[in-house]
Amino acid sequence: MTWKHSSSPVAKKFKVMRSAKKIMGTVFWDSRGVLLFETLQSGETIKAARYCQTLDKLRKAILRKCPGRLTNGVILQHDNATPHTARVTQGWLEKYGWEILPHPPHSPDLAPSDYHLFGPLKRELAGKRFDDDEELVDHVRKWLQNLDGSFFREGIYSMVRRWQKCVDRLGCYVEK
Repeated sequence: MTWKHSSSPVAKKFKVMRSAKKIMGTVFWDSRGVLLFETLQSGETIKAARYCQTLDKLRKAILRKCPGRLTNGVILQHDNATPHTARVTQGWLEKYGWEILPHPPHSPDLAPSDYHLFGPLKRELAGKRFDDDEELVDHVRKWLQNLDGSFFREGIYSMVRRWQKCVDRLGCYVEK
């Protein structure tokens, strides 16, 4: 209810729109660019077996895009989510000799995707409307492909600086 005079104009009613559903996307990238980008089907969740399938795709993408890189070893940074720490995932990582860069819980300021990739992606998508999921995914894929190589180098190099600051401060570190 509102207070108004009898001669006041009629209040406008706004159409309530359902909020957009979310699409789960996974991006693996290094200092040269995107290695793998994939999305989940609606209703699909990531469990350990599904995550291992994604790691298989990542391994194939590295073989295709960066021949010889696997022989030098892979250092993967992921958080402590259940699919990442599950026995089946740990077995997969051991099988291929991939090293895990530890990631302290609740430390988005030490994860390059959190502080370097997702902010610009959110700004890119702000205010845009898409007719369907495929249009959105296509837009994100093109945006990722069009990012300059320096964008990815900067993200990895800033990770080194942030981790060094964390080590220098004995783990008491929050980027401001």
